[in-house]
Amino acid sequence: MADIVERMRRNPMGDWTIADVIAACRGHDMYCEPPRGGGSHYKVGHPRLAEKLTIPYKRPIKPVYIRKLVALIAAARALP
Repeated sequence: MADIVERMRRNPMGDWTIADVIAACRGHDMYCEPPRGGGSHYKVGHPRLAEKLTIPYKRPIKPVYIRKLVALIAAARALP
C-alpha cells in the first residue's frame, strides 16, 4: 500500500476516488469511517494521532485533501 501513497504524493491532482483513500488508510493502520446520518464526508485518522481529516465523497477528490492525507499518513508512520 505504500505504492498508492507514493503515487498520491507525486500526483495529488490525479483522479483519486474514495476507494483509493480507503485502500491507503487500510495499508497504514488508519481508519476511514463512512458518513453517518446523511453526511457526505469520510472521517480519516489514526488512533494515536489527535488530528482528524474529513474528506468529501465527491469524485475526483480535490488535491488539497490528497496532500493532507499524505501528510497524515506520514505523521502516522513517524510514530514510535
